[in-house]
Amino acid sequence: MPTRPAPPGPTTRDLPPPPGVTLVPGGADVAVYAGHAEAVDVCLFEPGDTAGTSERRVALRERAHGWWFGFVPGMGPGTRYGVRVDGPWSPDHGLHHNPAKLLLDPYAGAVEGEVAWGPEVYGHRVDERWRGDLEQRSPLDSRGHVPRGVVVDHSFDWGDDAPPRRSRSETVVYEAHVRNQTMLLPGVPEHLRGTYAGLAHPASVEHLLSLGVTTVELLPVHAFTHEPHLVQRGLTNHWGYNTLGFMAPHARYAAASDPQGVVDEVKGMVKLLHAAGIEVVLDVVYNHTAEQSRSGAMLSWRGLDQRAYYRLDERGRDIDVTGCGNTLDLRHPVVCRMVLDSLRHWVQTYRVDGFRFDLAVALGRGRGDDYDPDHPFLVALRTDPVLSRVVLVAEPWDLGMHGWRTGQFPPPFLEWNDRFRDTARRFWVGDVRAQSLGERGHDARELATRLSGSRDLFGARDRGPTASVNFVTAHDGMTLADLVAYDRKHNEANGEDNRDGTDGNGSWNHGVEGPTDDPEVLAARTRAVRALLGTLLLSQGVPMLTAGDEMGRTQGGNNNPYCQDNEVSWVDWELAPWQEDLLETTKHLLALRRAHPVLRQRTWLTGREVDDEGTLDVAWYAADGRPMGDRWHGEGTRVLQMALAPPVDGSSAALLVVHGGVGDTEVTLPTGRHRLLWDSAWERPRAQDAPHEGTVLVAGPSVRLYAPA
Repeated sequence: MPTRPAPPGPTTRDLPPPPGVTLVPGGADVAVYAGHAEAVDVCLFEPGDTAGTSERRVALRERAHGWWFGFVPGMGPGTRYGVRVDGPWSPDHGLHHNPAKLLLDPYAGAVEGEVAWGPEVYGHRVDERWRGDLEQRSPLDSRGHVPRGVVVDHSFDWGDDAPPRRSRSETVVYEAHVRNQTMLLPGVPEHLRGTYAGLAHPASVEHLLSLGVTTVELLPVHAFTHEPHLVQRGLTNHWGYNTLGFMAPHARYAAASDPQGVVDEVKGMVKLLHAAGIEVVLDVVYNHTAEQSRSGAMLSWRGLDQRAYYRLDERGRDIDVTGCGNTLDLRHPVVCRMVLDSLRHWVQTYRVDGFRFDLAVALGRGRGDDYDPDHPFLVALRTDPVLSRVVLVAEPWDLGMHGWRTGQFPPPFLEWNDRFRDTARRFWVGDVRAQSLGERGHDARELATRLSGSRDLFGARDRGPTASVNFVTAHDGMTLADLVAYDRKHNEANGEDNRDGTDGNGSWNHGVEGPTDDPEVLAARTRAVRALLGTLLLSQGVPMLTAGDEMGRTQGGNNNPYCQDNEVSWVDWELAPWQEDLLETTKHLLALRRAHPVLRQRTWLTGREVDDEGTLDVAWYAADGRPMGDRWHGEGTRVLQMALAPPVDGSSAALLVVHGGVGDTEVTLPTGRHRLLWDSAWERPRAQDAPHEGTVLVAGPSVRLYAPA
């Protein structure tokens, strides 16, 4: 916590101190926003008092612009605290104040304890099934049933730590879950498995380095809790998209048991990953909170000032574009400030390298609820001297009207490219299935657009191909191995009768649903996986690999394991021979990407001349070796050749040959001799063959990479 000189005791001032807790001699200045409240108390507790019987209340007497603030004597590192707010109770007007409820300070630097789900945590009266009448304010005290904030000391020995600052053209993102990554990793000591310390353990780091990824994107590590419907079914929220505290790390992911130790462990993880040259990007959830709809629990923001923090209609009901019951209202300056303060906190205090914004369209919805690329929050991110210098990645959709906005976020945002995902899946999975049934698949024109960086989506607003974060799978949806092993989702373990999760997976089981010993089926599946990996890792843009896909991880067909904290979600490190081959293939592809800058260019490929000989930066050829011309929609357009000229002196050109048909076909290579660097038909990377020229026989479906001989 920052410390500034100030005389002890309360003072009268026109402006409040910084939000949250600011340490001063003799105690702390505390500021909380509760714009419609009539009274605000800070409640202090002794360490170890889980029941809350040691509660001591200090009233905040000063008030300005909706902020309540004052001096709290004796408050310092290690202090456990909460807030109580009194005021009007009028749900139809968006007012939910209940002094019987202990609330978490939105600026708490650490969180201790869990939500003990029951009637006590609701602001209104509820029955044994936690359903009730909003008109009746609950008299039950929630202390002992809700987490508390903890004041922590943010001093830390960072040594010579420095951000890796990877260029976007060299970036390879690895989307991982702190717990999943190391729960079964043999080289990590058992007491560190599934923790921040475990992720930074040498055994974990060695895998990341050997793979060749530059950036780890972690599923949410902000403090979160579990949805009540999961608790009632004996499950937990495993992914963490249910935030309870935007300034505090999730304590359960730490090997440390005390709040200060949790904070220090997260910093140590970042420091060690930085030392290995790996960036740390956090998946952050600022579109909604864990309080769900207005009939949900009262844990923090709702009890402070629901009308300020959440989007409400004229009847005080939530405007939900997130599918989670509520939507934070970033149109309100206090909410916008809270999110910006949280982001700066993680950059400046924890030294993370950037953020991926969950349902980012919800953050940019303006006064009329329409998405505005010049929303004040997005402008603030682009102009803030701290935040404008870090990695910013948007998930460019939400669940509201006109929620799909891929390609419409302003620079310097990168965006998840769902069109890349859908095109790759359709070309290598759906279309190959269609051909096996005697039908015709789509032509290769859209795949060519995705291979070259998706200029149709990102060409505006002065953005290059590195604005596109290419992916085939992510945490939500089937794994890469399951994509070719299941025709339908298998989410029965989630307890929702298989109704949850998308039905549109673009998957194909290759003739057998799930596990099989049929060698032909297995060979076809792994071949499809290799083609998908090749498309992902050899395309222009920023590739994102989902943890475990590099070695064929399965979730048993579950495409929504958000509540599966078990072997369904944990990465299994005991590899069968085909998985070892796949891991070596992934390493080989990433090594090729590093070695050939032509595969990761910063500017658009437009077919322009790049030298005096008339060489084009990109040229497209058909199977006969002649320019594609106007034959994109003709016969044989599932075969294409993409010739890339070197972007810088001293680097080599490359030729990508795509054969999306079933069976072998002859392909005439463009003029010159070519060395085959990789073929997705190979089960494992091989030594380079003799140079090729003229016509070669290409097995299908497959993708090949050549370089000039």
